[in-house]
Amino acid sequence: MSEPVLIFSPSPHIHTRRTTTGAMKHVFIALLPAIACALYYFGLPALTVLLVSVAACVATEWAVTKYMLRRPSTISDCSALLTGVLLALNLPANLPLWMVAVGAVMAIGIAKMAFGGLGCNIFNPALVGRVFLLISFPVAMTTWPLPDAGFGDADGATGATILSMLKFGNADGATGATVLSMLENGAPGVLDRYDMFIGDMGGSMGEVCAAAILLGFVYLLFVRVIKWHIPVAVVAGLAFVDLCAGFPLWLDILSGGLLLGAVFMATDYVTSPMTRGGMLLYGFFIGVITASIRHWGAYPEGVSFAILIMNGFTPLINRYMRPALFSPRRKEAVK
Repeated sequence: MSEPVLIFSPSPHIHTRRTTTGAMKHVFIALLPAIACALYYFGLPALTVLLVSVAACVATEWAVTKYMLRRPSTISDCSALLTGVLLALNLPANLPLWMVAVGAVMAIGIAKMAFGGLGCNIFNPALVGRVFLLISFPVAMTTWPLPDAGFGDADGATGATILSMLKFGNADGATGATVLSMLENGAPGVLDRYDMFIGDMGGSMGEVCAAAILLGFVYLLFVRVIKWHIPVAVVAGLAFVDLCAGFPLWLDILSGGLLLGAVFMATDYVTSPMTRGGMLLYGFFIGVITASIRHWGAYPEGVSFAILIMNGFTPLINRYMRPALFSPRRKEAVK
């Protein structure tokens, strides 16, 4: 009789009947409202960017696995598909398609497969792809299409995001302080809170509609794919800096990619801490770094940089905030 074989495998380790593929599918379902809003506001170009991103991510993982790592294909776990969707939702709908493909290759080939594949990567692959494109092609990555409100060809009109106007002023010559005053007082011709909540504004495909992201957040909590700790801590860290800076919290939450990053990127199993305390610390500093970059940094947006910075601290957080074995604190481990 042969001896039982003890098999070691890399994280993420899900200690339930749920599979990695099942968790990925739940996240994809949660993203459907944001995808629908992107298609509604930005039309067919958004669909094209989405399809190219997904196809390039899946093809890159298949090619690297087959010809470089020489092991069975892993595209069936849906992680490459989900990375492609998340990357697309972090891009402008008018980004040239070859740039989308380059970002996908960077996300999968460098940020994921170079580290050994799913469970071994240190940084969130989709955000690595986005930041690479932002640094390499800053003009294309900051040229935002205005909402078309229809599933047709976009008319090519572009404009600045709210965060850009707050940082650099608007096209009419108003300063950032003036734009802020106009937004707070609801001046005619300026976006109001309702417009920002439903996504009727310029920005990345998936970040504009807060309502869709919150709907996905509720779904993920309901199916227990994620915990509330990281998203809530991100908002708490943002609120802390906004309170110190005297900046309206609602504006920081509804503008930019904070909610998309907090719900779908920062909660990534592989690159986030394992304990509740670690999650709270991790999320809080993501919020603090995001707000600090927005208010005092060179970029109008800081979510991607903040999450990647804290991804780098995740091993340290896991090392020093892990529960002691065989103690009540061991219940803190949630992954």
